[in-house]
Amino acid sequence: MNDSAESVVLAAEHVITGERHLSPGWVELRGDRVTAVGEGATPRIPDEQFPDKTLAPGYVDTHVHGGGGASYSTERVEDALAVARAHAAHGSTTHIASLVTAPLEQMARQVAVIRELVEEGLLGGIHLEGPWLSPAFRGAHTAAELRPPTAADVATLLDAGRGTVRMVTIAPEQPGGLDAVRQVVDAGAVAAVGHTGADFETARAAIAAGATVATHLFNAMPPVHHREPGPVIALLEEEAVAVELVMDNHHLHPSVASLAMRAAAGGFHLVTDAMAATGSTDGRYRLGSREVDVQGGVATLAGTATLAGSTLTMDSAVRSAVAAGASRLQAIEAATALPARHLRLDDVGRLAPGLRADLLVLDDQLVVRRAMERGRWVDKGA
Repeated sequence: MNDSAESVVLAAEHVITGERHLSPGWVELRGDRVTAVGEGATPRIPDEQFPDKTLAPGYVDTHVHGGGGASYSTERVEDALAVARAHAAHGSTTHIASLVTAPLEQMARQVAVIRELVEEGLLGGIHLEGPWLSPAFRGAHTAAELRPPTAADVATLLDAGRGTVRMVTIAPEQPGGLDAVRQVVDAGAVAAVGHTGADFETARAAIAAGATVATHLFNAMPPVHHREPGPVIALLEEEAVAVELVMDNHHLHPSVASLAMRAAAGGFHLVTDAMAATGSTDGRYRLGSREVDVQGGVATLAGTATLAGSTLTMDSAVRSAVAAGASRLQAIEAATALPARHLRLDDVGRLAPGLRADLLVLDDQLVVRRAMERGRWVDKGA
């Protein structure tokens, strides 16, 4: 914290801290840190007032592949920075860079590029979505590049990250899958269950081994059956597991999303699963080694109906969650405090003393009007 910086007091009709709703409320900042948060009268005359707006923490997107025409599956720093800029315009001030399946050596090079940005504090970490996925539930991942996890391969990518790999998605039914879950957790990262054909018992075994996140629940896994509940029920009913929901009205029907929001014992994260076309135009793009067509904002593998990520932004996901029945507090918490907590991002996700001064100004329709990163306004929207 820069103790020599002058304090700044912001007041608003509503302040959602990520855990509480204050009305009216205020936030005090000094340099790049929050120094105080309160309800009611401000400690002094505010420097800026937002009488009909809401102050909220910057959004935390823990599953994002690309945006602005670029991808995190890259060996070019400028591509990764372009993705971050595209999502920052929609309120996501913290990103976990998700890498899709590729040959192991290529993924190791990509991890080495992204880790530099994580170490500089420009990104929150790395998510490995592959290559240890089920071929039968691979979604848009390339079948020939998938492989069962071995201790040596898992160590290769974790070591390449030098502690920056925050989450790894694993199909636990694959040979070595449960051991890989334990290895990831022992290394200090989060193990997620996804792109999986696991039955109910195997999903529960993965949870017992330490898995604590469900990668885009319902998508790329067996549907619920009344005699064979599969992974969905195992993941929903466990308090130790947070489930990711991609709320773009394509990955999930709103009624299914509403049910999951109510049923998730461990809470839910809003994620975008966004690919390169996010914030750009329709057309042909790439997701890893696959060609993707984007029409009407819907991304599918070229020549198929298989979804290949999304063009969702987090501000839209929050609005969709509210439309599906979540309160504003619940929806914003699912985009801020909960993902930060589950991925151990201790410096972001809440408005609280000592944390990073990342915040948003939202209007009554939850549109991002201004965004602040590290105590500096970066988007002076209307």
